[in-house]
Amino acid sequence: MSIQRLSWDESFRFTGEDSWGNEIQIDAEEGSGRGAKPADLLPIALAACTAYDIVNILRKQRQDLQGLDAEIESIQQAEAPWTFTRVKVSYVARGRVELRKAQKALALSESKYCSISATLRPVVEMEFSITVA
Repeated sequence: MSIQRLSWDESFRFTGEDSWGNEIQIDAEEGSGRGAKPADLLPIALAACTAYDIVNILRKQRQDLQGLDAEIESIQQAEAPWTFTRVKVSYVARGRVELRKAQKALALSESKYCSISATLRPVVEMEFSITVA
């Protein structure tokens, strides 16, 4: 079990705390620029979860991974409760990495290891891709 915390600061700003004690600034007030939009945290968490696995797997395979970036596109319904309908994550791995191994690492993460992917799979269309630069 892990425990996270959330405290209301002011207006629509909150401070979250992860299970390791790290703070996350969250702000639901459009245009304030003082924290992450709550709905953006879900797609970012999905990308981070799968990225962790990709890095871990490629390191174990002794690939010379020098960097990993992701672009995330998410679509939500236009009406409340603005349910996520689709999330697309496109990764770019940098370094001397075999594309086939990067693709396999991503597939393993998405289908087997990432808890967020497993949770969303029944209700959200997800698409993943990876290229090597």
